Amino acid sequence: MTRWVALLRGVNVNGITIKSADLAALFRERGYQDVRTVLASGNVVFTSDGTADALKTDVEQALRDRFGYDAWIVLVQHDDLAAIVDGFPFDSAEDRHDYVLFGSDERALDDLLADLELDESVERVARGSGVVYWSCPKGSSTDTAFARRAGAARFKRTTTTRNANTLRKLL
Repeated sequence: MTRWVALLRGVNVNGITIKSADLAALFRERGYQDVRTVLASGNVVFTSDGTADALKTDVEQALRDRFGYDAWIVLVQHDDLAAIVDGFPFDSAEDRHDYVLFGSDERALDDLLADLELDESVERVARGSGVVYWSCPKGSSTDTAFARRAGAARFKRTTTTRNANTLRKLL
């Protein structure tokens, strides 16, 4: 059995509301074990012996069927998530937010960073395996160069972002 983390995109924003209890119930009904949700932003930790592709397909379809939205998730093995969090390359500071942007398509992550011009006195970005690490000043997570690029419609189906503090709670 493998421990997994499902990161749902677009939950409890833009009119898509899913209660944590309902989300956990859905995962349990699908036969997943040791299910727990973390915060109300679409984070589910669970255990299964399924393959990543089969789990992703099953969870996305179950979310579509139950909650009626165009569901998309990033699925990460729990041990891999720990390595991603441990690998955060920037020093944390009280006046900054640290994020990890997860992607299901390496090419999309490369496109996200291609020709991106950053003011490194404002924000820092670094590529990792399947992720992009990002640090920005508090209060600016929607208006920096990277934030505007990451928010583009073309990345909607392949990326989702989590605060490093949230990720630590998933471990």
